[in-house]
Amino acid sequence: MADVEMKNSDSAAAPKPSSGGKDTPAAKPPVSELLLALLRHNLALVHRSVLHLEARFAIRALRNLPTARKRVSEHPDVLARIISEAIPTDSAVGKELLSVLPKPYEPLTVAAPAASAAVGATSNATKKDEAMDVDTDGAAAASKTKSATDKASTSASSDAKSSSQQQQKPVDLSAKPSPEAQAELDAYLRLLVVVWLIDQGKADQALDLARRSVADTIASNRRSLDQLLAKTVFYLARAVELTSGTSGLAKERANLLALHLTSNLRHDTETTATIINLLLRSYIVEGNLYDQADKFVARAPFPRAQAGNLNICRYEYWVGRIRAVQLNYTAAHQHLQQAIRRGPQPTARVNTEGAADSNADDAKTTTTTTTSSTQTQPHSHPAGAGFLQTAYKFLVVVELLMGEIPERSIFRMDVLKRALAPYLEIVQAVRIGDLSLFQTCLNKHTALFQRDATYSLILRLRHNVIKTGIRMISLSYSRISLLDITRKLGLESEEDAEYIVAKAIRDGVIEAKVDHEKGTMISQERRDVYATEEPRKAFETRIEWCLGLRNDSVKAMRYSLNGGKGDELEKAEKARERQRQMVKEIADGDLSEDDEGGDWI
Repeated sequence: MADVEMKNSDSAAAPKPSSGGKDTPAAKPPVSELLLALLRHNLALVHRSVLHLEARFAIRALRNLPTARKRVSEHPDVLARIISEAIPTDSAVGKELLSVLPKPYEPLTVAAPAASAAVGATSNATKKDEAMDVDTDGAAAASKTKSATDKASTSASSDAKSSSQQQQKPVDLSAKPSPEAQAELDAYLRLLVVVWLIDQGKADQALDLARRSVADTIASNRRSLDQLLAKTVFYLARAVELTSGTSGLAKERANLLALHLTSNLRHDTETTATIINLLLRSYIVEGNLYDQADKFVARAPFPRAQAGNLNICRYEYWVGRIRAVQLNYTAAHQHLQQAIRRGPQPTARVNTEGAADSNADDAKTTTTTTTSSTQTQPHSHPAGAGFLQTAYKFLVVVELLMGEIPERSIFRMDVLKRALAPYLEIVQAVRIGDLSLFQTCLNKHTALFQRDATYSLILRLRHNVIKTGIRMISLSYSRISLLDITRKLGLESEEDAEYIVAKAIRDGVIEAKVDHEKGTMISQERRDVYATEEPRKAFETRIEWCLGLRNDSVKAMRYSLNGGKGDELEKAEKARERQRQMVKEIADGDLSEDDEGGDWI
């Protein structure tokens, strides 16, 4: 009896194990392909927003705008490719957009997933070869074995041919024009082109394209375009400022007021909030018209419950600036705090020191890895760093005008350290009550304060510096002459010192009395702070803020369409049905009026 070895069949069927037992990492797709996939995903979200009548999908697509904007500026040919896919070839919008973009990008062909028929056939043939019984009857067994192997190889080759034909067909992942959502797709692609033109320094072309996009969107009058219209109007105003300078938005004020009226009539809350912020910017920054801005805020209600977080953040900032100019420092402080809390928060500094390890080699590896990652990925500021710096500048000045000293941690943030360095000098001068130091800092940074629009507010701090100096003197001396106060504060005469001390006593800054005949100030014993109204005011401020946060949270919650009254309506309908049934039984004589029919009467 001869044995037949099956080593060749086993070796052909089983693949050799790879060295080390590790899979090779997949190649990372190029940035162009990633950007193309991102834009296709955003178009799918816009299309889903139209089909499902849900604005949240469009909001998700617009939320990816900063990422798409950065990549589109590097690969504009991908944007041209997505425009050629999503807009029909005979559309005037597509021709207009493609005329300002480079040649469309040619994406990589993606093959269909390989069919498992050939692999399955090969494995089945191998299993048949391994399961064959070999005996001494060589002729019959050999013929059976040969015929089975030939059949398996024939089926495997036919399956392999069909699978190769399937692999040759590429998968079509391109975006398709959609008749029901074509207006939304056009508006989104126009927005991307406007942003790209602004980044390329072509503000004139971006302005013309944004105007046409806004006009077509308003003419469509579709509620699914509200989010896109608001973002387009925002970049329209940006293009106007880049084109016409500081006075450009003031010239655009008539068009913005007309758009504000249209958006209000159509209950487009996002566009209304965007236009309100733009109008406030035109009043305050470019026109210095705080009275008109205050009247506009009083007569144009802001849709706080429906507006986006960024629009609420900007609105709080503008209202805070208005209240600061109007000497309402408490309200200004609240609005500026809300603007900072709603704005982008600064990221914490990455700890570059490797964690201590018990093993020296592990510690060395950890330190090397951390250092290399820190060098390749430097600490980056958030996208809204400029807004945070501007808001904190006004917040610091308002806190000083309220008689408070800002926290030291504010000036230690990486985002704010350099921008708030001149304001730190002002804070130090106010804290110690040194009028000469305050005047030196003011003269040194006058141009910076005027550019930041905080110069007029800082000029008001002179009286606060004097009051702080008087408070420090009253705590240090029980009796001091007015001549010494004049020298310490750098005042012009003793009469000025007497008037300033008398006003400080009347305002409750210090507890003292002035001896006019002897020309001295006599400080009284300081009372306990808990015997005053300060603790109650502090608790009222905290309670008011908590209640405001609770009310905003309730307004932001999503409720059911029936308002929670579905169960009550259903119970009332069942009760009416029982009443009609009992009345019918009484009419038919099945139930007498004397019988107890429940409490339905």
